[in-house]
Amino acid sequence: IVLTGGDDHLWKTWGFPDGNILLTGEGHTDWLSGCCFRPSGTQLVTSSGDTTVRLWDLSRSGCILTLRGHSRAVRGCCWHSCGDFVASASADCTSKIWDVNSERCRYTLRGHKDSVNSIEFLPFSSTVVTSSADKTLSLWDVR
Repeated sequence: IVLTGGDDHLWKTWGFPDGNILLTGEGHTDWLSGCCFRPSGTQLVTSSGDTTVRLWDLSRSGCILTLRGHSRAVRGCCWHSCGDFVASASADCTSKIWDVNSERCRYTLRGHKDSVNSIEFLPFSSTVVTSSADKTLSLWDVR
């Protein structure tokens, strides 16, 4: 299964090798910049130009949580390997760590001088790496 998101505001899962669309999710009001399966495989997270991060339940193809807090487009998202946290990177020069159980922002990471364009948790760690249009990479300890 492959997961994609696009300018049509939709995410889609595709089965291979046939390339059939298995599921489609709608709810964002602008382009999708990122999408990622939860480590358990039962949910996914998407980020969008509409400034939101959304969690989706694959069994219902529906949005179960919308995370708001960025003031500009969200450029990327990812899951922590434990499946309890989501990270987001935004054109508002910040990144956020979201606790999906409490449905709240746990940390806002400030320090980049321009759009934060990508974010990733290092595997099985509390370290996040961000890349920015300010031509820097930053490592963050989010404990």
